[in-house]
Amino acid sequence: MDIQPQIVEVDAKGKPKRFVFVLLDNFTMLCFACALESLRIANRMANKKLYDWAIAGEGGEVARCSNGTEFKLNMDLGELGREDVVMVCGGIDVQAATTKKLVSWLRREARKGVTMGGLCTAGYTLAKAGLLDGKKATIHWENQDSFAEEFEDVKLTKSVFVVDGNRITTAGGTASIDLMLKLIADEHGEGLANAVADQLIYSSIRTDQDTQRLSIPTRIGVRHPKLSRVIQMMEQNIEEPISPATLAHDVGMSTRQLERLFRRYLSRSPKRYYMELRLQKARNLLMQTDMSVINVALACGFASPSHFSKCYRAHYDTTPYRERGTHASRLSI
Repeated sequence: MDIQPQIVEVDAKGKPKRFVFVLLDNFTMLCFACALESLRIANRMANKKLYDWAIAGEGGEVARCSNGTEFKLNMDLGELGREDVVMVCGGIDVQAATTKKLVSWLRREARKGVTMGGLCTAGYTLAKAGLLDGKKATIHWENQDSFAEEFEDVKLTKSVFVVDGNRITTAGGTASIDLMLKLIADEHGEGLANAVADQLIYSSIRTDQDTQRLSIPTRIGVRHPKLSRVIQMMEQNIEEPISPATLAHDVGMSTRQLERLFRRYLSRSPKRYYMELRLQKARNLLMQTDMSVINVALACGFASPSHFSKCYRAHYDTTPYRERGTHASRLSI
């Protein structure tokens, strides 16, 4: 049964705005589908073609997403109109998917003034092309550590999406919906954006002020203000770790009280929890960048590479050098 939606009156003149979705190898379907469906539903709710789209990719034939599904492409990396909006869709192993041909094409089209967007991990691709230098941007939280180390000229945020002039980035997943709702609202009004959100059963619309990850209390399953504050300080001070005594003092506790608090709620000492945070960041850097093991150690608060290796082996049952060797082939462009 086809039910006609309640039409949202939109005063739109001129040609539909065209989005060109560039699908990288191993892109994530969710970020792409959320963006595309938002545009389709906007057309349906306005009862007119406000948006048009094309699916592009290197070679112009087929793109495969990370779940194995293949998409037939409409076009290769060809000439675009100045009014087009490019949305590069990233996913797994974005370094390998960011080829020299793709980077050259992005730079060429950007010189025309084309708006460039990167969904999920594709912020890496835009940054590699130099299109985010001096701009605010975001990327999926798993890639934040490596991105910050590699692209110092980019103002990285933890937002779900960022629009900085004609550069757009999202954190991935359903953040594409939030971005598209903002773009639709900016161009055609809040009424249409809200109608699209209703069709998507999307009741909590996020803005660029919202951050990606769950709050610390939600993540650890404990609502304790002092515990959350200490963990926040730990996460913000990985390169230069703070002593347990200082952490305890800053939240008005004794070192022994802090120790008991961690053991009660997290079944580990503050020192152990801090070490796990540092090793987790180290593993991200080893797997996602070509930083030397020594530089990774320093970035994660280890003054001695040998101590770093010892701690890494104890936690992950392998050495940093073996971890780097396992994933080195995935980092080449």
